[in-house]
Amino acid sequence: MIKAISWFRRKPGMSVEQFQQYWREEHPKVVLQLPGLRKYVQNHVVESQYAGGRQPFADGVAETWWDDRDAMRAHRGTPALTNLLADELEFMDPAHRTTILTEEVVIVNGAIPPGGGVKLITWLRRRPDLDLDAAQQYWRTNHATVASAMGGLRRYVQCHARPAGQEYEIMGLPLVWFDSIEQVRANATSPELAATRADEPNFLQADLPFVVVREHHII
Repeated sequence: MIKAISWFRRKPGMSVEQFQQYWREEHPKVVLQLPGLRKYVQNHVVESQYAGGRQPFADGVAETWWDDRDAMRAHRGTPALTNLLADELEFMDPAHRTTILTEEVVIVNGAIPPGGGVKLITWLRRRPDLDLDAAQQYWRTNHATVASAMGGLRRYVQCHARPAGQEYEIMGLPLVWFDSIEQVRANATSPELAATRADEPNFLQADLPFVVVREHHII
C-alpha cells in the first residue's frame, strides 16, 4: 500500500470557511471517481491556527491510499483526473500545492480518539549531510522512541517519503493524534517535547513547519 500526501493553500480571496466547506462537501464528488482509490482522508486546519490573521503552512492536507504506483498511474489521462484537476481550481491555489508519495510506519498503534480529536502534522527536512535512507532510519528507530513519550499521545504514524528518481526536500511527515487542542498546548512546555526537540538536530534541519488539524474520513 502506498499513500499520497498533498498539502495546499486556499484559493486567493476565499475565506477559510468557504474553502473548508467546498473541500468537504463538493470536492469528494470528483475524487471518488478516481479508479483504484482505497482510502481518502481530509485534514482541515483548526480555527486557532488562523488567530491574529496568521497564514498556516497549509490550509489543508489530503491523504489518499492506493495499492501501488501502477494503481495511481491508472487514472492518468482519464476524464476522472481531468475533472479532478479542474475542480481543484475552484478552491485551491495551484501555486501552493505539493504532493509526495509515502510509506506508513506505525510507531504507536493506538486508536484514533473518540470524535477524532486533533492531529499534529509536521513537515520534516533532513540534514543536508545525511542521505534519505540514513535520515529515515534514525527517525524510525532512535527518534521514534523519544517522540513517543509525549503526554496524551494516542497514535503516532510516520509517513516516509519514497524516492522516485530524486531526493525530496521533505523526508517525511509525522502524524500524531491527541484528544484535544488543549493537550497539544500542554505538551508545548513539557520535558518530553523538550527532549524531542533536543534530538531533532541529529537528523533534521531547524524550523519545521506544522499544522494542527481535524480529520474528515471520506472513505
